[in-house]
Amino acid sequence: MPLTQDEIKELHKKSREIRKQIVEITYSAGGGHIGGSLSQTDVLVALYYKYLNIDPSRAHWEDRDRMILSKGHGGIGWAAILGDKGYFDKTLLKDFNKTGSPFGMHLDSLKVPGCDASTGSLGHGLAIAIGLALGARLKGKNWHTYVMLGDGECCEGSVWEAATIGAHHKLDNLTGFVDRNKLMIDGPTEEITTLEPLEEKFRIFGWESLRIDGHDFAQIGDAIEKAQTIKGKPTMIICDTIKGKCVDFMENDYKWHYGGINSDMVDTAMKSIDSYYQNILG
Repeated sequence: MPLTQDEIKELHKKSREIRKQIVEITYSAGGGHIGGSLSQTDVLVALYYKYLNIDPSRAHWEDRDRMILSKGHGGIGWAAILGDKGYFDKTLLKDFNKTGSPFGMHLDSLKVPGCDASTGSLGHGLAIAIGLALGARLKGKNWHTYVMLGDGECCEGSVWEAATIGAHHKLDNLTGFVDRNKLMIDGPTEEITTLEPLEEKFRIFGWESLRIDGHDFAQIGDAIEKAQTIKGKPTMIICDTIKGKCVDFMENDYKWHYGGINSDMVDTAMKSIDSYYQNILG
């Protein structure tokens, strides 16, 4: 069933909160992978606040859906959501990446409730997700596995090896997303290693392949719901996004793959986020 306008409005409100927290955590941590955390936000918000079958009070509930953040450098944005959902006391995020904190730049599944796998070495998350999807089948379980990849990590051969295995086993209990912000740490992806036509490549590898605006909740919701109906193969959703989304001085600038911000930049970023959502929410 398509998302209602009221649901979309609430998701926008939540995305605004999460983006502001990403800015705050980046400032208090002294730096972080902020650009990609901002670009992935809307897809993760849709998943965590609408679609995932999870129970934060039981982080290890066996029948929960699994979520793998293959682009582990988006950990600041993921931690903001996990804290907001109640997996842990979100005041702990004030010490993100500091000595004694459970949070490193890449989240550790042994330290962070709600983190189903430690990621960070790019190109591994899709294979982990395929293992989880196969595990559900072998156990006769109905959980669904979701995985988000960065577009830069799609340069890794291990991504395509995993894609082959996922299609071979017809894993229709697996849905992937590519955060297609078109920028990686060294610059535009297409100037470094050509990825397009990315949607067609996954289709050739045997996946259902969709392409959407990764900041449009109606499109995100429709794609997730369509993926739930696909039988006999996994689905990959290519999400066209903007690196640094909602912070005007960061948008579409690969130099904000990782960066630190001062108090003046925090104020500017918050105003930019508010301005963006004022146009949407009124």
